[in-house]
Amino acid sequence: MTSLLAFLVVIGISVVIHESGHFLAARACGVRVDEFAFGMGPAVLSRQGKETRWSLRLFPLGGFVRLAGMGEPGETPCPPERSFGEKTAGQRFAILAAGSAFNLLLAWILTVLLLMGYGILDLQTPRIGEVMAGYPAQQAGIEPGDRIVGINNRKVEDWKAMASAIRREAPKGPVHLEVEREGVLRFLTVEIPTDPKEKAPLLGVRPARRTMGLLEATTQGWGYSWRMGMEILSGIWRWVFRTQKVDLTGPVGIASMAGEAARQGFWEFLSFLAILNLHLGLLNLLPFPALDGGRLVFVGLEAVLRRKVPERYENYIHYAGFVLLLTMILFVTWKDVSRLLQH
Repeated sequence: MTSLLAFLVVIGISVVIHESGHFLAARACGVRVDEFAFGMGPAVLSRQGKETRWSLRLFPLGGFVRLAGMGEPGETPCPPERSFGEKTAGQRFAILAAGSAFNLLLAWILTVLLLMGYGILDLQTPRIGEVMAGYPAQQAGIEPGDRIVGINNRKVEDWKAMASAIRREAPKGPVHLEVEREGVLRFLTVEIPTDPKEKAPLLGVRPARRTMGLLEATTQGWGYSWRMGMEILSGIWRWVFRTQKVDLTGPVGIASMAGEAARQGFWEFLSFLAILNLHLGLLNLLPFPALDGGRLVFVGLEAVLRRKVPERYENYIHYAGFVLLLTMILFVTWKDVSRLLQH
């Protein structure tokens, strides 16, 4: 039940944000929006607004905005100035790209909130944030807030240097630690055995967290989002060209991960929501038929060729892409279900 509720929340937020981008861009460009729908399949709830019908569909997977002038069957005629098809290539490009842009914007905003409220692991100092039960650090009396500033008479300035020194010195015998607590130095001698699971010496400490102010979080959040985005695109590249095995997941896998994130706590759930929106925003921009990126390709071709690709040919290509995409989703979902049953 937790996984289902968490899935509905993350999908609901992500889809509504995405479609809101299309909706607001279309309204800004003067395009009539006939329907804003959350979910797919038959409508279970709907309300007709002044111009737009708002609907909730049976299957909470995806959503759409129906724009006048996109050739939908049974579409009510509208003045040319309100039609999507009659807008300039630049306006149509902006409307199609706005959905992904809103997902990416949300991912960045959530990252800023995470950096301000939850923070990041502080690896720039050797300050202890958590002492793990049953490990040598607890037995030696090390406490959260302590700083390990020296190992075997050698100074360490940051977490990486401290961890490397422990891995290097622990196999040689007892390790002499220089620990600072509230400005007072303590000298401890600790045996640090090799952990059978990690196959490395573990003192049993984790770094402290550091939160950021608004300005730093804003700039750092952009950097984190950019690097994660590049990693996502790199993963897609490796998957397409088979240079490295990449695990794909569908709705069932997303539900499982959303439930696990929700069980871990609010900040973990917020982090998952940010990463999901980053994925959704980038994946929708890929130049694949039926995705926003595929439609952007046709708008780009129009701008270069100075004429539109015949609508029926474009529709055939998008339909074929949709079938291929749906087939891939079903295959990935089947793999997710099989993996869950095995566990």
